[in-house]
Amino acid sequence: MGVKLTPIVTRHPLSFEDLAFKRIAIDGLQCLYQFLSSIRQPDGTPLMDNRGHVTSHLMGIWTRFSNLLQKQVSGVVVFDGIPPKLKMREISFRKDMKDTAAVRYDAAKDDEDIRGMLKYAKQTVHVSDQMVAEAKELLQAMGFPVIQAPMEADAQMAYMNRKGDVWACGTTDFDVLLHAAPRMIMNLTLAQKRRFASGKTVNIVPELIELKEVLSSLSLSQEQLINLAILVGTDYNPGGVAGLGPKKALKLVQQHKTLAALKKVIPDAIPWDEIVDLFTGMPVEKDYKLAWHPMHVEGVKKILVDKHDFSEERIDNVLARHEKGRPKGQKSLGEFV
Repeated sequence: MGVKLTPIVTRHPLSFEDLAFKRIAIDGLQCLYQFLSSIRQPDGTPLMDNRGHVTSHLMGIWTRFSNLLQKQVSGVVVFDGIPPKLKMREISFRKDMKDTAAVRYDAAKDDEDIRGMLKYAKQTVHVSDQMVAEAKELLQAMGFPVIQAPMEADAQMAYMNRKGDVWACGTTDFDVLLHAAPRMIMNLTLAQKRRFASGKTVNIVPELIELKEVLSSLSLSQEQLINLAILVGTDYNPGGVAGLGPKKALKLVQQHKTLAALKKVIPDAIPWDEIVDLFTGMPVEKDYKLAWHPMHVEGVKKILVDKHDFSEERIDNVLARHEKGRPKGQKSLGEFV
């Protein structure tokens, strides 16, 4: 879920032209959850091949990442590793929520409530190890580098961003800022609208958030930003301190400037030092290589068409459409590096 800082963070709209030829580290698992939640039949059933294997995640990867290729965005896809022990409480909470949603889905199914089935099916999304492996295979066939983080993808992406190996972190999770990523981009999708469970839709565009601006506008240090996040609630202390949202937490941190001072006024039993250590010293993979390769078209078709019954004609249409719309002199999908 990540820390909720939306009300106090300044964001700037971007166009995809602004992102052309820039290296962006993208949260792979976050993408898979988005695809598995949104790419479904009206009754909540995910896309499946003829053998009953879920393919919503593969459809999402093919659509989004082929579009990023066309826009000349150099994506680097980063996947989570083993979660920290402090995250177990949040993981358990999420599992309970999914179990509850599964019960409600069954009730909606019994009542033939199609809208309810879709609503609750989205809340039961589970990403299996097999789905992750399939996603990595397809991404690599498409020419994208894939990085396996030892722990959290947020920490890995932030490290790569600090080193200058990527221009920004593509994620909706503000945790990358707590890991000191200089720059993050939200809404890295070509979809122009987002539909909420209520049925309301809003227009969306990529948005840039810069850590330096965030700290300056809030008059905080990096250490104080982490303290603020802990008050609001992170994956390592879900819920934070009761009654404290981002704005109230900001005032509290500005008043009690140090962690030592905050500990004296906050009665909650928060593992402050352990959480701070996770945001400032989480293990990351340092021996990685970033290399983009031409799309292996036959490899892509073997995965999507031969293994999972995608329409070869539709795959070819995507490739042809991109080639037709490619400006003169721009590299083709098969030449992108």
